[in-house]
Amino acid sequence: MAGAYIHIPFCEHICYYCDFNKVFIEGQPVDDYVAMLLKEMRMVMSEHPDEKIETVYVGGGTPTTLTPKQLAKLCQGIHDILHFDSGEFTFEANPNDLLTTDKLQVLHDYGVNRLSIGVQSFNDDVLKRIGRIHRAKDVYAAIANARKVGFDNLSIDLIFRLPDQSRDDFLNSLQKALDLDLPHYSTYSLILERKTIFYNLMRQGKLRLPTQDVEADMYQDAIDLMEAHGRHQYEISNFAKDGYQCQHNLLYWQNDKYFGFGAGAFGYLGRDRYHNYGPIKQYLTPLRTDHLPVLAHHLVPVSEQIEEEMFLGLRTMRGVSEKRFYQRYHLTVDAVYGETVPELESQGLLQRDDGFIRLTNKGKFLGNEVFQQFLLDEPLI
Repeated sequence: MAGAYIHIPFCEHICYYCDFNKVFIEGQPVDDYVAMLLKEMRMVMSEHPDEKIETVYVGGGTPTTLTPKQLAKLCQGIHDILHFDSGEFTFEANPNDLLTTDKLQVLHDYGVNRLSIGVQSFNDDVLKRIGRIHRAKDVYAAIANARKVGFDNLSIDLIFRLPDQSRDDFLNSLQKALDLDLPHYSTYSLILERKTIFYNLMRQGKLRLPTQDVEADMYQDAIDLMEAHGRHQYEISNFAKDGYQCQHNLLYWQNDKYFGFGAGAFGYLGRDRYHNYGPIKQYLTPLRTDHLPVLAHHLVPVSEQIEEEMFLGLRTMRGVSEKRFYQRYHLTVDAVYGETVPELESQGLLQRDDGFIRLTNKGKFLGNEVFQQFLLDEPLI
């Protein structure tokens, strides 16, 4: 079983923090893109006729920039080509695309059963500063419309450590988000990625960000408030009611396989990690001549698989299963990391019990530093 990630690179506006593969939708060959995307899916799945797709996640970009007709064509193709009859079917969406029910109705009619809505903040001034084009009132309208159509598995994203953002401001957004009584929430600390407007402003000394101490307080506030409202942390940035964890993302964190379709998409099948061309023209050109749009393949060595098993597994609150580790690599964790794990335990960053290795609460705040300790100095045979 595997997951399928499908990338829609079109946006009506480029947010100042975003480094995902995206383009302004105006003037783009959107119909052609959807047609070639379905062609790519047919070509790939013809090579994997017995593969059962367990989860589908359509991300971007902004998938809901597509018209209702384009959304219908895409969703029908997903069902027909991927033989995807049931399972978690997620679409990312922006609030301003859900101010009417036409697109929502199409998605619901075609079996989409989970929406992940990019909210980021409930403060209109903050939204303007980060380049978002929706406003807080649009979030309420979007959620109401989604519920009206029949969606109940809804998630929203929030970002903290935003420019000129105070702890109280983030607390206010957290509370407003929780007042919506959704089953799933994601909260991410702002990362300054290259080739973004914010990164350039930072290099020019024009980006005022909260201090590391304030950032840590914001993260702790999220953990505490989510738990108090019955949304349990199951991954460093994700919180959910029981039964509403994102199954597609859990595939990633369990280091399982997934197909990647669309411009700039990544896939991971067995040891083969592949990466599609990102620019629209470079993605479309090979497909028009019946060739897959893969930019590169990477045969993942065992050492790298083991490193990723630790990085990804430790992101989850369940942690890394020592039994699963041994079944996959025929090595114990101690055989590979005999000194690393005890040292991190002694520093209060890891805990080990019931056959799992997981981050402590302190470790959650120092996750990147912990993960670095699992890089292997020498390749394993």
